[in-house]
This record gives sequence, structure tokens and C-alpha cells, in this order.
Amino acid sequence: MKSASKSLEKTKITGTATVYINARLIDPASNRDEPGGLLVKDGLIADLGAHLRRNAPEGATVIDCKGHVLAPGLIDAQVFAGEPGYEHRETLKTASHAAAAGGVTTIVVMPETDPVIDSVALVDFIQRRARDNALVHVHTMAAMTKGLKGEEMSEIGLLKRAGAIAFSNGKSSLANTRVMRNVLNYAKDFGALVVHHTEDPFLSGSAAMNSGEVASRLGLPGASKLAETITLERDVRLVEMTGGRYHAATISCAESLDVVRDAKRRKLPVTCGVSINHLTLNENDIGSYRTFFKVRPPLRREEDRMAMVRGIASGDIDVIVSSHDPQDADTKRRPFAEAADGAVGLETLLAAALRLVHSGDMSLITMLKALTINPARLLGLHSGRLAKGAIADLVLFDPGEPWVVNKDTLRSRSKNTPFDEAKMQGRVLRTVVAGEAVYEYAGVERT
Repeated sequence: MKSASKSLEKTKITGTATVYINARLIDPASNRDEPGGLLVKDGLIADLGAHLRRNAPEGATVIDCKGHVLAPGLIDAQVFAGEPGYEHRETLKTASHAAAAGGVTTIVVMPETDPVIDSVALVDFIQRRARDNALVHVHTMAAMTKGLKGEEMSEIGLLKRAGAIAFSNGKSSLANTRVMRNVLNYAKDFGALVVHHTEDPFLSGSAAMNSGEVASRLGLPGASKLAETITLERDVRLVEMTGGRYHAATISCAESLDVVRDAKRRKLPVTCGVSINHLTLNENDIGSYRTFFKVRPPLRREEDRMAMVRGIASGDIDVIVSSHDPQDADTKRRPFAEAADGAVGLETLLAAALRLVHSGDMSLITMLKALTINPARLLGLHSGRLAKGAIADLVLFDPGEPWVVNKDTLRSRSKNTPFDEAKMQGRVLRTVVAGEAVYEYAGVERT
């Protein structure tokens, strides 16, 4: 065991500006990948480029990045925070600490709380709680139907004016086609984005994992991929009918990717995302009934995982999300079929995504695009880029730093990570939100 040297060197100089020198600047929005530096002043990016690589403006606080990557802070478009109602699993405060440690500067929280976020008062509550307690930017995805019951539309116009950034039915697919059509129609009038979990509840209701040989060997009920693809095909038809903006939250199989590709070829307003779990894990990881690998949608075959990776590399899949879903021990320490779905992922999001870069499946800038500028554009945010005048949401990371995940040291209140004891390569060194450092790695023992 050898102690790591400190990752950052600071030279304190009188002044209100901070300059990051000797960095590898990566900005997927402009395809920038070059040695340089970046100047932050009053929470904004004041200057950046190769001319700042070694030269710091007088009076600024200097941070030597030692050649590590400086990129826009990550944007995670699917986080189940738990507050209100499930604070024993996660709060906005603990989720934001996990996000900061993972290089995530913006999180979008889902409406699956108690009570459900389907009213203006609840949207306002989340905004106030985030303002008072969160280290990172927090945006709300409101419920598209009241109580997430899939029967009656919520007040999309009022919720959007109150600050809701998009509309979702959480982890429940909206089975009623008429209601889904009405949601898309109504959302279009307000320019609102509809985000849908594509999983036919009648085909997947009692399933515990992906159907196939592994499920049969484990004696577990499986859900066919058709449960996902059929719902997605229906939704695309409704988008074609209504013209509403539509985002498939997390696709997980090759057949669904084909549906999205076809919709994009026809210029329909359709986008999609994939969770980091479905990019880096497959059904074989379940092993001997390991419930931390029970997620929704279920982990698929290796062929489907590779199809998702190729989808990110080609740009057909727009965003990567952590699908951060905290569950406590009582809901996870059960027989596999009875255990709750979900895994935490904020703190391991970047490191897990870097596996795809180290394996040669995609470039670093391509991977970061799906975590920064793509979700920013999708959600209408002004972050996700390195540019003069842009908000200074930044992540500094060493893509080669090895470490081992220990669930007990994660900042999330719940510890249900499928990456427990996994070897990672790539560590966040510093996270900056609106110019202020909210996380800094102080150095750990190397293994």
C-alpha cells in the first residue's frame, strides 16, 4: 500500500478569480480536446484555451490540474432521490453529496416520491429544499399523470410554469394509450418533454429478470424484451400522430434501438437514454441471486449490452443516466424475485462510463457528450459546455487513477451499488458548481 500524492496543487493569490492551468480541456459541445487552461470569475467561465495552459492572470487563485481532464460537469437526467416520503433511502442533501463526489453538477429528480410530485406545491417544495440543502443543481421531473396512476393527466402547463423540466410516469409505464396520446398532445402545446419508461406492465408484471437461458437456470420468472419494444413502438406511433417531444428514458435492447433509429430517420422528435448499468453489466452478473443487480429494466444479454454501447458510440442513443435508485437493506435483502428493483449510481457514474473508453469502444469525448451537452440540450439547460460566459460547472478527473468501490464509503444514504468491490479506473478530483468547489479528492491509499 502506497499513499497517493495530492492530486491538486493550489497557489493562493489575492483575488476573486480562479484559474485552472495545465489541464486537458475537453468540451464535447465544440469538439475541443486540447491542452490549456480555464479562468473562472463570478461563477462563470471568463476565458479558456491554450494560452492559459501555463500563464495565470495576476491576482487569481491558481489550480494546477497536472494534465488531467477538465470537462463540463456531468448532467444526470434520471435520479430517484426519495425526498419527500422516502428520506430513509435518500434525501436531496445526500444525493447531492453523492453527485458531487461523482462529478455530477446537475441532477434531475423523478416524481416517484410520497406524495407524488404532481402539483405546483410539490415542485416548489423540491426547489426550496434543493436551494437550502443541495450542493449541486437540482431540477424536477413532474408526474405526467396524477399520482402516477396512469388514469388522469396532471396539470402539465401549470407544472411547467412552476419549474418542472420534463414529465414522466416514473418507473411505471403508461399502459392507457388514450391517456398517453393526450399527454403528448397537451405537452406539445407547452413545448414540454415527455419522458417515458417503456415496459408493458402486462408482459412484465411478475418478472424478476430478463427472460432466457439464465432466468431458466436460476428458476426466476423472466420478462421478454418485447415488453419494452412493443411499448416503444406504440409511443413512436403516437409521437407521429401528435408531434409531441418524446424521450424513451432507458432502453436496454437492440430491438428498441432499431425503433429509435427508424424514428430519427423519419425526423420524429424522439430521443432516448440508457442507464450506465445496461452499458457495463449483463444478466450473467446476477450470478447467485445478487439482488444489487436487480434493476429496471432488467439487465439483458451481452449482445444487447454491446448494442447499447454501439448506440452511444454512433450517437443514436442520446444520453447516459445513472438511474440512481436507492433502496434500503429491508427491500434488497430478500429472495431475488421479491427484492426491490434499483441501484445507486451517482458516485460511480463517471468511473463506470470510463470503462467504455478504456475498452476502446468509444472516445472520451463521445462518452462525455452523452453526459454533458446532450442532456443539456434535451432539457433546455444552459450548462454542459465549456465556453466564455457559460456557467462554471466543471469536473476535473484523472481517467487513469485506479480505485476499488467500497459501498460503505459511498455518500449515498443507501448502499445498493452493483459495483461494490469493483475495480475502477478513473477518479473525480474536483467538482465545481457555479464556480465554487463542492468536492475535492484529498488522496487515498492505492490498492
